[in-house]
Amino acid sequence: MLYIVALPLLVLLSFKKKYKESIPARFFLFKNPPFKSLDALWFHVCSLGEARALAPILKELKDQKILISTITQTGNNEAKRYDAEVRYLPYELFLPFWIKREKLVVILEAEFWYMLFKVAYAKGAKIILLNARISDKSVDKYMKFAWFYKQLLADVSMIYVQSEIDKNRFLALGAKNIEVIGNIKLAGRIKKTKSYSKPENIELIVAGSTHPNEESVILEAFSAYKKSKENVRLIVVPRHPERFERVYELMQSYAQKHNLTLEKFSQTQAFQSDLILVDRMGELNNIYAISDIAILGGAFREDIGGHNPLEPAYFGCKIITGKHFFHQKELFKYVHHVQYVDPDEIAEALIKAKELPPSMVEEKINLEPVVQKIKEIIK
Repeated sequence: MLYIVALPLLVLLSFKKKYKESIPARFFLFKNPPFKSLDALWFHVCSLGEARALAPILKELKDQKILISTITQTGNNEAKRYDAEVRYLPYELFLPFWIKREKLVVILEAEFWYMLFKVAYAKGAKIILLNARISDKSVDKYMKFAWFYKQLLADVSMIYVQSEIDKNRFLALGAKNIEVIGNIKLAGRIKKTKSYSKPENIELIVAGSTHPNEESVILEAFSAYKKSKENVRLIVVPRHPERFERVYELMQSYAQKHNLTLEKFSQTQAFQSDLILVDRMGELNNIYAISDIAILGGAFREDIGGHNPLEPAYFGCKIITGKHFFHQKELFKYVHHVQYVDPDEIAEALIKAKELPPSMVEEKINLEPVVQKIKEIIK
């Protein structure tokens, strides 16, 4: 009934660039048939970060037939980089008819879809939860529905969690066979795809993976900081490509107000202006590689939960981020020399960055137990 009521909204949303592939595929099965392969190894992820995190595991399983399902369009695009069949996970109503017989389903992080678990298990698949977590913000909601999650988790063979805290929370939900392995994103290989030349005697600040309302406070902080330091430039990399034009308009207004120059990265790739909008996907690591300071978005609002700090830390950026990084809490444990500030403190943090060493990562993860468990199940 809810699906029928929501149909007009789904049709409307499917015209938006962000959802033009995912909604037709997930809710109408448009160009989204069942996987062709049977008895294969199926990974389900949500979005870009989880899809990237699969890389070191899939490298060890290169002889296996791999299937990957995703929720978001950016996750789907990333998954297509692997040698795998890639689909969008359909709305749960379709799963009993869409899911075929597979050997193993590996579900990342918090993708706890009831029909996915139940139908896959009923059709003979073993289920593993990998990189599983229950955030501080969500734990109360999980506990209120502990009876539901106890049923859902009953079909799971193994749960690999990010921390001891996550383990205790899953135990409270009635889960069994839990092992703490850490965050698998620590095992991923971080690399750049292109090399850009950094302008001489210029301090580059990159605002990475920003969301609505974050760009404005970062631009204000940069304008204040630039009054005390002339040779500095700000590169803005919005999280979602459908926001490029909107962010560019915002940057134009700030450039006019503060008499700053502005350029689009897609047109120049020169980093010669005071403000640069990166309006192409897949460039963030390349920008981190030449930046001095990274203002990491997603944590200056209460509803996003932060973004992966490993990439700017790997390239030696001095990281400034917000205090709402609950989805990345485990990763931030391993990154040192980070400034956690409120939005109105960003300008001060930029000044303090001069005195701080570059951020760094001091931890690795061993995926061997996970790989061996997967191989054991799919023999």
